[in-house]
Amino acid sequence: MIKQLNDFATRHRKIVYSIFRNYIRLNRTFLLYSDIGYEYRQFIQPDTEDILKDSPLEKFIHSVQVAAFGSPWIFLSIREGVARSRYIKFHLDDVVFTEIGVDEYLAFEEKIAGDGAQLDSWMLEIDLKPFNRGFPKMKETKSIGRGVEFLNRYLSNRLFLDLEKSGQYLLDFLRLHHINGIQLMLSTKITALDQLQDNLREIQHYLENQDAGSEWKQHEEKLIELGFEPGWGASTQIMLERFYLLSDILEAPSPKNLEKFLAAIPMIFKVVILSPHGYFGQSNVLGLPDTGGQVVYILDQVRALERQMRHSLREAGLEIEPQIIVITRLIPNAGDTTCGQPREDINGTTNARIIRIPFRNKNGDIMPDWISRFKIWPFLEQFSFEVEREILKELQGRPDLVIGNYSDGNLVASLLSERMGVTQCNIAHALEKTKYLFSALKWKEYEERYHFAAQFTADLISMNTADFIITSTYQEIAGDKNVLGQYESYSAFTMPDLYRVVDGVNVFDPKFNIVSPGADADVYFPFYETDRRLTDIHPDIERLIYDDKIDYAFGRFDNRDKPVIFSMSRLDHVKNISGLVEWYGRNKKLQEQANLLLIAGFVDESLSKDEEEIQQIQKIYQLIDQFDLDGRIRWVEKQSYKTFNGELYRYIADHKGVFVQPALFEAFGLTVIEAMTSGLPTFATCNGGPLEIIIDKESGFHIDPDRGDEAAEIISTFFDTCSKKKNYWKQISDNAIKRVEENYTWKLYAARLMTLSRVYGFWKYVSNLERDETRRYLQMFYGLMYKNLVKDVQNQKTDN
Repeated sequence: MIKQLNDFATRHRKIVYSIFRNYIRLNRTFLLYSDIGYEYRQFIQPDTEDILKDSPLEKFIHSVQVAAFGSPWIFLSIREGVARSRYIKFHLDDVVFTEIGVDEYLAFEEKIAGDGAQLDSWMLEIDLKPFNRGFPKMKETKSIGRGVEFLNRYLSNRLFLDLEKSGQYLLDFLRLHHINGIQLMLSTKITALDQLQDNLREIQHYLENQDAGSEWKQHEEKLIELGFEPGWGASTQIMLERFYLLSDILEAPSPKNLEKFLAAIPMIFKVVILSPHGYFGQSNVLGLPDTGGQVVYILDQVRALERQMRHSLREAGLEIEPQIIVITRLIPNAGDTTCGQPREDINGTTNARIIRIPFRNKNGDIMPDWISRFKIWPFLEQFSFEVEREILKELQGRPDLVIGNYSDGNLVASLLSERMGVTQCNIAHALEKTKYLFSALKWKEYEERYHFAAQFTADLISMNTADFIITSTYQEIAGDKNVLGQYESYSAFTMPDLYRVVDGVNVFDPKFNIVSPGADADVYFPFYETDRRLTDIHPDIERLIYDDKIDYAFGRFDNRDKPVIFSMSRLDHVKNISGLVEWYGRNKKLQEQANLLLIAGFVDESLSKDEEEIQQIQKIYQLIDQFDLDGRIRWVEKQSYKTFNGELYRYIADHKGVFVQPALFEAFGLTVIEAMTSGLPTFATCNGGPLEIIIDKESGFHIDPDRGDEAAEIISTFFDTCSKKKNYWKQISDNAIKRVEENYTWKLYAARLMTLSRVYGFWKYVSNLERDETRRYLQMFYGLMYKNLVKDVQNQKTDN
């Protein structure tokens, strides 16, 4: 690339110089992808168009993610493809391109982004690449997020190439498992691979002559004599299938058989799920600060996991009840929620519960009030110790799997996993780093409010300690050809005067897997399933939408016959509800076609404790006045009961309405799934998960939140088309329902997560001895960097 660029610059020096001089004349320190493309298009003139079209320079400019200006230098971060970045510097006077390393590029960013103070000439550099050289990495971008498939191929190949060593690992692993004092899978009678293979042949021959439906107990004496303990199956047929699988793996291992066998090992009985921040409860919490889709996700996850775990244990022939604990924060002053209760059974489960543990201040006193997710970092280490004690008491031993949620939960999961030697799974839900422009580079500007320094450091630690990471979409990991993924943004970045990351997270690591959640099928189902509908609450729904006398709503609909544009979310900047109001206000035709219904946050700002929510409340009222939306908009306070919300989606579908999710960025989009499975045509942000959930113009519509007028026009065009094509609304509705049913269900999710936990449990066992260097490096980073950053947060008020 560099040679082609410089050859082009030599031939067309004047044009190249003029283009980059034009960028510098904008007098901007940084330009982003969209700005660079826009200015380039403005530059093109008839006399240069033929020269530039499809030239090396044009292709280069279209690949630039960020341009940093410090005349006469321009440093450029380019993206040649998904998850493939390079760094180039350009000298304006010499008109020469030179490839550079990431460290030089980041140092230049630090220099030009400085606040006038002299930067430290020596910066701490975080580079994890040397520690990971011996570990397998994928190479193809299409493989990103399919780590377990790659890992199964790798493990199978190791077994094939060195059966004696790797097979011994497998044998030893099978002897590890026990529950309640009962040895599972293999006993110490089998000490060598040859003996295992001989005994497998003998037991297969024996079982092949037995009734397929006969149970373990009928053959227990023979099985135990040969070294096979409980856990192989509830019936002879299942046992034979698993013995055949193991024989095949030891003879000629294949990735498919290895995954199938590992997925059948009964090794997950006790699961701990961590979600410290916000209000975690089963009612009256949605819409409260820091509390939204993550709570719904985890509760639905727990129900699906318990069913899946129970099914797999019964299939293994074990009458053992699985245990799942959700650990969250106790908030004594929790209003009308249950977040002040130390313990709460989870509805719809047999043996799953929420356990709440308080945060404590430096004196050991319980913190009684809610604390923002941006300010909880000083409490997490002590919290983790109390959590560990409670887990050991509650489960009468350590768990088999720890699942962290969001940055805080993932950090606590890292601390617990290290101390307890447990497989660790991380789920980010959303990473704050990509939500705010230049959040790392300009961390000092954000620090007082958001404390990103501590959060990004915690993220780096937990991402690298996790045994596996699940995301809802590919975009969370690696973005697309134009935009960095959330995890990819941690691969290289700098926080001036703090540290520089030259290799932090590698998205080609096989620890990443896409496991998409679903919506609760008992609550969210198609509007036409009339036998399941909750028609008795329709008067309450109608009151919520139309009664202008209730005190938790604002506005009214003058014309009730118009369909409704519906949106429901938390009320913060990123969710962009105020943006939707502005789009609607600027489009007179859309106002004539449909009413706008918002269910978000508080309508009365005096009831909110959250600064960002208060700002959004004020902005929405300002927009309603600015565009004179009285009679066309209805804004209702958050609704916390999902059963009610499920019927609300369907009620709006009855009246041929639509759902809009206008977020500036959405990691997944649970409300998108809920709306689609209810049958509502859905318009959702193209930034994040909804881009993958929705097939544009087929099962819904993509909208760009940065182009609000265009988004409003897309919605308006839909209503136009519905008026012209009789079945158009139904066509999009049916496709939306089908899309969710085939790809986004909790049953699929739970089965996949349990498979991953077992495969990565085996991988942790065979590779753990080789991770000591990484572990020690991260411990040092935690002790010397994170703990000092936490002290800065601790010195500020933590009352909100």
